[in-house]
Amino acid sequence: MLPGFRFYPTEEEIVSFYLHSKLEDKNPEIDRVIPILDIHQFEPWDLSTHGEVCLGDAEQWFFFVPRQEREVRGGRPNRTSASGYWKNTGSQCHVYSSGGKVIGVKKSFVFYKGKTPKGTKTKWEMNEYKVIQQDSPSSVPQLRNEVNVCRVYVVSGSFRAFDRRPTQAAGNDQVECGNSEGH
Repeated sequence: MLPGFRFYPTEEEIVSFYLHSKLEDKNPEIDRVIPILDIHQFEPWDLSTHGEVCLGDAEQWFFFVPRQEREVRGGRPNRTSASGYWKNTGSQCHVYSSGGKVIGVKKSFVFYKGKTPKGTKTKWEMNEYKVIQQDSPSSVPQLRNEVNVCRVYVVSGSFRAFDRRPTQAAGNDQVECGNSEGH
């Protein structure tokens, strides 16, 4: 990459461009930007060595994560590794387009070392993004689950907001995503 280049997409860009493009197989080169990887087979601190664009980024790493076989059969995904597990930290929340339309959902997780439920919380966090199917015949929004995007990062203590969506685009009455960890 050229000096000064940083891959820092907004949540809207992650869902509406990258994840949507991957699901629709619109851009085969997109795997160079966000690699396909079952991140749950790795420790979070080993993930920074995967991917061409995010390689060496000290802040965050993005991955397309394929749906696990147990999810296909209606089960819950396995979010454990050899040394710990990813714990959901709050309720699922919406990702909005700049026009105020709901385009996806986001779940937040924290990595705990050890076995559940007695693991030790680490500074590793993850956001999991899924697309909402826009042309669903049902009035209830349907999620596209074939692939999701996970953003893995280390909490630095900085209050810089990840989502740089303009606040005036859809009004200020939308409820922001929160979780029980206070982030």
